[in-house]
Amino acid sequence: MAWLILIVSGAFESVWAVALSKSEGFTRPVPIAVFVVALIISMGGLGIALRDLPVGTGYAVWVGVGAALTVIYALVTGQESASVIKVALLLGIIGCVIGLQVVSQGH
Repeated sequence: MAWLILIVSGAFESVWAVALSKSEGFTRPVPIAVFVVALIISMGGLGIALRDLPVGTGYAVWVGVGAALTVIYALVTGQESASVIKVALLLGIIGCVIGLQVVSQGH
């Protein structure tokens, strides 16, 4: 269950990062509200997941999930241009997140 909470929390990290960028320096109320709610859910979930997971692994997976989803969002919406190297590096992040989960199964 801790892994599921961690992955969902990482997804909410992506939500708050995107909302932060859309808040235009904390001047737009709706993105600010989305940012605050997503931040609370993301950090709360990370804290809960870290009860059962090692902090280094948990934090790395949380950041990796959030970073990967944020880049995917930017690519899909056209905010960033896609390239073969960017996609390959993104797949590397995803592979490392999966690898950390696999080697941590015994914990």
